[in-house]
Amino acid sequence: MHDVRVMFDTLKAHVAARTDLVEEEFPRCTSLMAARRLRKGHTLSHAGEPCRYLAFVAAGCLRAYSVDEKGEEHVVQFALEQWWITDMYSFLTGKPGEYIIEALEESDVLLIDAVAYEQVCATVPAFERYFRILLQNNYIATHRRLLATISLSAEERYLQLIADYPSIVQRVAQRHIASYLGITPEALSRIRGRIAKHPGDR
Repeated sequence: MHDVRVMFDTLKAHVAARTDLVEEEFPRCTSLMAARRLRKGHTLSHAGEPCRYLAFVAAGCLRAYSVDEKGEEHVVQFALEQWWITDMYSFLTGKPGEYIIEALEESDVLLIDAVAYEQVCATVPAFERYFRILLQNNYIATHRRLLATISLSAEERYLQLIADYPSIVQRVAQRHIASYLGITPEALSRIRGRIAKHPGDR
């Protein structure tokens, strides 16, 4: 596992870059979090069960996905270093979740449960603002993705993913990227082939 101190320093820098964090307040927050290493393939949260944790990725890569009645997977989110991931509806309400959260790589994460999350937001104004900013950004990203889904072709969505998140394309299996884009792996392979043949069209 990464040095726990380094993991918390990474989180501290992430928070401080987005809000005014008082030095003395940070230990109060970290005392309510737990560091954990997830092996590749480990499931942090299961569909049908309450999602217990909000996870900050210090190292590695996770995904959140659902499985439909036909057994097909639908990826809704990836999370690389310095990203948060959870089933937000389940985490905030305590109701059964819809998504499976899985480590795609060996990953080091900082976990906070719902009770601790509420406590931190109520007692540390900087963290309350920080999480509010994250939720706002997530709302914007979700609507951008929705707009792209209804207005862009699959190839345009793939090119947008490359432009916005090149690390995801480099580190995540093509079948998961295809699932995220809502297309088959075969369709993604054809798209990549066309792009490789005509790189100047990008």
